[in-house]
Amino acid sequence: MMGQMMDQPLLISSIIEFAARHYGGSEIVSRRVEGDMHRYTYRDCARRARQLARALETLGVDMGDRVGTVAWNGYRHMELYYAVSGSGAVLHTINPRLHPDQLAYIIGHAENKVLFFDLSFLPLAEIVAARCPTIRHFVLMSDRAHMPDKTSIANLLCYEELIDATDDGYLWPQFDENSAAALCYTSGTTGNPKGALYSHRSTVLHAYASAMPNALNISARDSVLPVVPMFHVNAWGLPYSVLLSGARMVYPGPALDGKSLYELFEAERVTFSAGVPTVWLGLVNYALQNDLQFSTFRRTVIGGAACPPAMMDTLIDRFNVEVVHAWGMTEMSPLGTTANLLAKHDALPTEAQRAVLRKQGHAIYGVDMKIVDDAGAQLPWDGETSGHLLVKGPWIIKRYFRDEGGDVLEDGWFPTGDVATIDPDGYMQITDRSKDVIKSGGEWIGSIDLENIAMSHPAVLQAACIGVVHPKWDERPLLVVVRRPEAQLTREELLAFFAGKVARFWMPDDVVFVDSLPLGATGKIQKNRLREAYREHKLPTI
Repeated sequence: MMGQMMDQPLLISSIIEFAARHYGGSEIVSRRVEGDMHRYTYRDCARRARQLARALETLGVDMGDRVGTVAWNGYRHMELYYAVSGSGAVLHTINPRLHPDQLAYIIGHAENKVLFFDLSFLPLAEIVAARCPTIRHFVLMSDRAHMPDKTSIANLLCYEELIDATDDGYLWPQFDENSAAALCYTSGTTGNPKGALYSHRSTVLHAYASAMPNALNISARDSVLPVVPMFHVNAWGLPYSVLLSGARMVYPGPALDGKSLYELFEAERVTFSAGVPTVWLGLVNYALQNDLQFSTFRRTVIGGAACPPAMMDTLIDRFNVEVVHAWGMTEMSPLGTTANLLAKHDALPTEAQRAVLRKQGHAIYGVDMKIVDDAGAQLPWDGETSGHLLVKGPWIIKRYFRDEGGDVLEDGWFPTGDVATIDPDGYMQITDRSKDVIKSGGEWIGSIDLENIAMSHPAVLQAACIGVVHPKWDERPLLVVVRRPEAQLTREELLAFFAGKVARFWMPDDVVFVDSLPLGATGKIQKNRLREAYREHKLPTI
């Protein structure tokens, strides 16, 4: 016997229409690239999103076509979130911090049909334009007054003129909730970046679950400022979960320094935020140096990298800000766990509570996880036994876009590449990574790519790249290099060799020259031994 309930697909367009209908007066505040502040409501956002969806039709965007964005956190970017996916096309948010070679690869692999970009990224768009033949239209997210007098991009379109040329009578189409909605590429894999293609169903379920009390705990009483970029796993889903919760939204635009963020937090009475540890380091240092307090800021989610214990203690003890440690992956949409206390933890002393909060946390509903040994056998949840972390759930990928990498699941579970423990209460803690990528400021850096560049230098025989601890960026790349016999090569010469070949934040911080690298039985470099040997390595200060 089947249930007798309405059959209504879970579509992203339903979120913006719900927000406009039931929280229509809730405000969206954005610091624009142009330098001023922009304010409007959910109702305004929904209207402009419908106009933009109509404009996409005029540009020839069809169901399933990919539409790229290179933009900061702001109201225009959020309109694209809903107009693109809501019309049946696929939103492809692109990280502008990548090297142009990687950008061109990602845009070409996704076969973007239209590229929208902020004024800040006009030079970047001009660089990649000639290398991206799939793009039929380039749209600058600006009004006519801020359009450039000269550009190498032919027939550059103006965002505001596209919207002004349409009306808001567009009706959101109804289609299968499993249709593709958004595409994000991860560089946390070996080789070229791989795409995670989210569905409408997975996105709506993720937004619904992440807003729950044991997750991000978002309500209509909050004023939310996502510092995490909208090009970084769709700002951890906040442009969806905040709207369905009816909360007020504040976007910081390109000004992410400590002073600018503090002033915006105070002026807009922000209660909740989210971002990687490096962002909070700048904000916390600014507040400490100027002996400031937060008037309304009471809760933040920190993810993308482990939150340093000293930072957590400062936010809680000095600023009375609750810290929610979170973990996830691009392949998980991204949220998987959050570290909130249980009722039984209330009686624990402060340090014991902090030990719980420093873990990556408890799974939220919709995510299951387990740890296994090398043979795939499940390991106990005793908080001590480490194993390979596997996850599954309705917003976790089963394959990469275009089947890059082939079948990635192991008996229906996604292997995260992390090594972790899980305690008897279900709190997971990452203890190591089986992948050799480096995490710096919440962004992945591919060690193999850096090794390949180093070994292309005529004086280099072998090279290995590992991550070493950095007080601000969590990890930074260190090159361990074997010179060719009788070759002369200095640290400065090798670092200069990287110029123009990778994004600036990918540049190695230091080079160590050795006589040989440790090799395993199969001839592979044993990076675990290198990490141990250079665990206390002091990087040069710049």
